[in-house]
Parts: sequence; structure tokens; C-alpha cells
Amino acid sequence: MKLKAMRGQDIEHFRHLQPEGWPDIAPEFEYYVNMPFCHPVKVVFKKRIVGIGAGISLGNTAWLAHIIVDKGFRRRGIGSFIVTQLLHHLTEAGCQTVSLIATELGYPVYKKAGFLAQTEYIFFARQAPCQSFPPSGNIVPLTAGDFAAVFSLDKQVAGEERKRLLGAALDNGYVYKKNGEVLGYYLPALGEGPVVATDGEAGTALMALKYAAAPKGVLPAANREGMSFFKENGFGEIMRAVRMYRGREFPWQPQNIFSRIGGNLG
Repeated sequence: MKLKAMRGQDIEHFRHLQPEGWPDIAPEFEYYVNMPFCHPVKVVFKKRIVGIGAGISLGNTAWLAHIIVDKGFRRRGIGSFIVTQLLHHLTEAGCQTVSLIATELGYPVYKKAGFLAQTEYIFFARQAPCQSFPPSGNIVPLTAGDFAAVFSLDKQVAGEERKRLLGAALDNGYVYKKNGEVLGYYLPALGEGPVVATDGEAGTALMALKYAAAPKGVLPAANREGMSFFKENGFGEIMRAVRMYRGREFPWQPQNIFSRIGGNLG
């Protein structure tokens, strides 16, 4: 059994690893392969890819993502092996904190590797028609003049330097402005379409824009205003997952994340 760096041509050879109920993993690994701050890997046994995963470095912080093991090869330590190797790589790159969002299956593996539970993310799905909302006059298309404010707001809320993630998804984004100040943003082109705001009014207004069409959403349990929005607008809770971290805990504002980027980045 060997762990190797993943290449673009590998992606067609691990379709069998696609977890049921997850979004298509192929585009995610195409992204990882092409981004210099990502480190996707594969575990090969007798020329068959039996495990995959990725480390995403954001500087002082990092994420583990898409740790997946072939059903026929579980309970052989492959998941732990991938986690250990990725942690070594990220530590060598200078990352002081590594985060992840754990499925029920992966939680024991991460706990054994030294990860600690931090909070829960709650998953919602539309179960009744969502009422229509009049568009907020405070929501406007994101322009180049807003970039610096969006980056600053995001760093304040996420506690991480995510400019390299947001930068490629600013086109067709939206910001909520009040008296000329950016209080929130929504980026439809990034992952699941993150909504981040420092103000509850701004966050729920951007949620109204997003969930006029989107049937599912995920946010941290600390965001009470966001959860109230879901419950009052035809959405019901369907599951929960645990956000975990290893290393130095850093300050962030989960109550101001109204929609996450994805399971790979919080």
C-alpha cells in the first residue's frame, strides 16, 4: 500500500469512491490538483485507488478534506494513514491549526489523531415552499471597490486568511451595504455559496436572496438568527456534523456564518 500525490488523470479512476448523498467529488479534486496550496493524495493497492484525501493550506491554518476510503478496504488503517501523512505535510508547511468537518464515520479516526470537537454544523433542507421576499435595497452586486472590505470582513469572521479562496469567486457576488459600509457578502460561485455577515439583518437578507432558490443549507449551531430563518421559512433540520481542530485554537465568529463554503472549508 502506497500513498502518492494525485494527478489529474487519476480522477476518472476513483469514481467508485463517491459517497452516497455527497455532491460530486470529481470537481473538488480537479480544483485540488490545480491549486498550488492544495495537496491531494491517493492510496494505491495493487493498482487500485482505495483511499483519497486532501490538505488545504491557508497559511497558518489549514483544512483536511474529502478523506474517503473504499468500502471494501475500511478498518485497515487507511483513513488514519492518510490523515497522518497529510498532517505531516501541513505541519511541515507551517500550518499551526488544522480543521475539518467530521462525518459520523470519520469522527473516531480524527479523534484518535488528536482532533478536538469545536462546534456542530446543522444541515437544513426545504420541506415546505419558501415565502417570497421583497429584494433588499441594501443588497447590490459586488464590485472591485468592495474586494478589500469583503476580504477584511471574511478574515474577521472566519479567523483565517481565505483571500486565495474568495478571490476566484468574486464575480457575480453580492454585498449588503449600509451607509456605504459592507456588512455582509454572498458568493454563489464558491462551493455551496457562502453567506457571511457581521450583522444579523444583513445575514438574513442575504439568506433570503440565496434561499429563494437553494433547497439546502448548512451553518454553525451558534448562528441562532440563521437557524430561525430556516425554521420560519419551510426548512427542517436533517442532520448534524462536528467541526474539529488540531493544534492552536484561533478566534472566529461562527454566529456570523449564515452559510458555509462547504464540508471541505467550513
